Amino acid sequence: MDIKNLKTDFLEYLEVEKNRSQKTIENYDRYLSDFISWSEIKTTEQITDELARKYRVHLNRRIGKSNRSLKKNTQNYYVIALRSFLKYLARRNIKSLAAEKVELGKTSTREVEFLEREEIERLLSSVRGDKLFNWRDRAILELLFSTGLRVSELASLNRENVNLKRGEFSIRGKGDKIRVVFISESAKKALKKYLEKRKDPEKALFVSKLRSSPKKEKPPSKIPLTSFYKRETPKRKIVKDCRLTPRSIQRIVKKYAVRAGIVKKVTPHTLRHSFATDLLRNGADIRSVQEMLGHSNITTTQIYTHITNKKLKEIHKLCHRKKNSE
Repeated sequence: MDIKNLKTDFLEYLEVEKNRSQKTIENYDRYLSDFISWSEIKTTEQITDELARKYRVHLNRRIGKSNRSLKKNTQNYYVIALRSFLKYLARRNIKSLAAEKVELGKTSTREVEFLEREEIERLLSSVRGDKLFNWRDRAILELLFSTGLRVSELASLNRENVNLKRGEFSIRGKGDKIRVVFISESAKKALKKYLEKRKDPEKALFVSKLRSSPKKEKPPSKIPLTSFYKRETPKRKIVKDCRLTPRSIQRIVKKYAVRAGIVKKVTPHTLRHSFATDLLRNGADIRSVQEMLGHSNITTTQIYTHITNKKLKEIHKLCHRKKNSE
């Protein structure tokens, strides 16, 4: 069977059976198309151990748009797509290379950027004023730090999703997984103030410019003859979705980080890291943090442990540079 047809079958499988997001499917399509184009193969039987090895070398030597070689993580995205495709072929008993024979490149440990408690306080207090969008921005910052939400999850929230009385709500995250997140008292206060000032009917929780109402026109004193044959309807303003986009939220976070005098690069994901670090430093167990962050794999959550391991610090303090009693 032609490899391009099998690639299409695989992408449909991801959509229907695996319920993957449209963005994930687009990425897998791009990665696999790149492999097929580079290798110039026609059938899956032509995928060999040697071909996979040469493709990894090709990725490692490729120069990207920024005139730099591809990062190891980026290279692995291409390889992961190929491995997933090979696993799909094996499931359908279609002859090809075993996915286990295609190894991922070793990547360096990811460095986590987070804010210290004092920096968090400075960031939150940098939002001043009693207007609608002052409280909106304060609520955004408070909610990101209180819940550890991803920026896309925050942007997708509707007013009906958030239960201020219970102080918790459910969110559908990556992989279509649902998890419960909890709202701190300060986040509840900011959200309540913001929603009290909202007088519009919009369902989105965080909005930019509010929807404008149709332009009213005075009825004409005399009806033109043409109006009996073709009555024209009043023109309405073109209305755009006023929901804040993830990019807009990133700009808001950056604005207040600069105002607070924080020299680190601060993004919504920095607040997610700060949320996880704060929990672990205050005694939360790694499994609970994994669940609150919505990580599928515990190894993803373990990137925080080297920052928050109090026991190691205590051992170092107890044992380092001590005189031997014997």
